[in-house]
Amino acid sequence: MQKFATLPSILGLAIASAGLMGSINSANAQPATPVCQPPSAGEYLLLVVSPTTENQTQLRNALPNEIKTTTCQYLNDTVTRIGGFKRIDDANRWARYINTIVGLSAIITTRPGEATAQQQPSPPRVTYNPQALGQGYAVLVDYFNRPELVNSVQQAVGGNVGLASYGQRPFLLAVYTTNQQEAYNTLQRLNERGFFAVLVDSRNVMLLRSVVRL
Repeated sequence: MQKFATLPSILGLAIASAGLMGSINSANAQPATPVCQPPSAGEYLLLVVSPTTENQTQLRNALPNEIKTTTCQYLNDTVTRIGGFKRIDDANRWARYINTIVGLSAIITTRPGEATAQQQPSPPRVTYNPQALGQGYAVLVDYFNRPELVNSVQQAVGGNVGLASYGQRPFLLAVYTTNQQEAYNTLQRLNERGFFAVLVDSRNVMLLRSVVRL
């Protein structure tokens, strides 16, 4: 008989599995680095993972002077915050430029819309089977310790969602794909529906469960 654990009970395992992945960035992070400010309404935000001073200098030199940047902390990563984008396509172009010219990965996020009321079903059941994702794009949803969001995220993406760990924190995995446009469309759809979703390099994501069921 297959045994299941509730989502809250697996969080400790999720964090432990991501410990090795986050330890490198944690070692490089500066304690005095401020937490990143969230995007404004209608703004798309680039958070470029840049843990070292050398990374930050290279990035700054590759950007036009009129683009303002801020070094800040996101989860366990030291990142360079670049805001002011009004369209996801613009953020995408700059993310690709930064990856090509500087070789750094960028997280794309935006301010979520007004969340709808959620029902309160039982916690999702999961089995523990951690594995690293390969190259591509992962759209993650922060469920803020509200496992009842699983059904709503499934409805938004039109399919199953998984459980993943990123930056030593658990997230719902809305989509994992090598198709950029599919990832950006999913990110936009989730944020428009009120979820706090981010798009990240899938190589930094640990998959804990491919399908989460309530």
